[in-house]
Amino acid sequence: MSLFPLEASDALHARVQAFIRSSVDGALAEPFDLLACDIARYQASRNAGIDRLAAARGVDLTRLNRADAIPAIPTDVFKLRRVACHDPSLDEVVFRTSGTTVGSRGQHPLRSTSTYRVAARAWARTMLLPDLERARVAVLAPDLTTTPDSSLSFMLQDLASFMNEEPCWLVRDGVLALDALYRFVDLAVRDGLPVLVAGASFAFVHMLEALRGHRLDLPHGSRVMQTGGFKGRVKEVEPAQLRADIARSLGVETTCIVGEYGMTELGSQAYEGVLRAALGLPAFVGPFGVYFPPAWMRVSAVDPVSLAPLPKGQVGIARIVDLANVDSAVAVQTSDRIRELDHGFELLGRLPGATPRGCSIGIDEVLGERSR
Repeated sequence: MSLFPLEASDALHARVQAFIRSSVDGALAEPFDLLACDIARYQASRNAGIDRLAAARGVDLTRLNRADAIPAIPTDVFKLRRVACHDPSLDEVVFRTSGTTVGSRGQHPLRSTSTYRVAARAWARTMLLPDLERARVAVLAPDLTTTPDSSLSFMLQDLASFMNEEPCWLVRDGVLALDALYRFVDLAVRDGLPVLVAGASFAFVHMLEALRGHRLDLPHGSRVMQTGGFKGRVKEVEPAQLRADIARSLGVETTCIVGEYGMTELGSQAYEGVLRAALGLPAFVGPFGVYFPPAWMRVSAVDPVSLAPLPKGQVGIARIVDLANVDSAVAVQTSDRIRELDHGFELLGRLPGATPRGCSIGIDEVLGERSR
């Protein structure tokens, strides 16, 4: 007996959450490919654009059994049309991109944030907080009342709640509240708790400028989560230099500065393994610039023109299958340049210039237009 759409969605959310929890425990509740293909079939039945893309690529969804064969939705599509399997009235939240590169803002509607929360907490616990039960969280961004559509702010608010803490939001009325950061750190020192300072790369540049060379030593065990690049920003700093400057200004080791890779169009995140390496923990360890996705997220390199998979070690653009994207697009095609490694991927920045040819054709196919 077939399920109603919401019942089918709920069942898939339950399966994904079971997959996440089982993978963290060292096992898998079911095969990744089976679950990914079932999600893809559900999405095609609820979204004509995904169905059109599959037809244009010659993919028979009824026989689909490999996640790497799922047609991937280019991220630019999220700027051009609604990518969702449910009515807007059922949105729990709509995450939006900054819109700095194209002018329009990409949108990612979520009918339920439950799977997003389970995924974000599980992988942050593994990669960012493997040795900490509690930490105070300071965020170099406005709070959720100011930016309710920010996926980063949502994730950090939820991560703080997970640790029974209330985050300190350090951007107020468009200005970095440096005095608030000093007071926040003083209270953490008094209470004997480490601090997690999190934000986008450009926000740390502004923090360093505000500090004017002064040190603000964080408590023992503290760390930094740094995400994103400098797209659309006037100032740009070489990554290694920025990491060194943050470490010096906040009194932490560079290995305590963990890079995060995520985007509005995804429900999961990847992290650098530098902290786990420094702590001597097994698995998911690597140098700066190498990111590790969780078991429910596959990242592979494909050719920018043909979108054909590339052998490990070759540079291509990132194709991501994210099981947490139950109600949108389980397979997403980005313009981020990566080199796939044995257990992670090296992030090499965005592909310069126009939308990659393969992604451009994919956009036309989703929208039902003839490919140029």
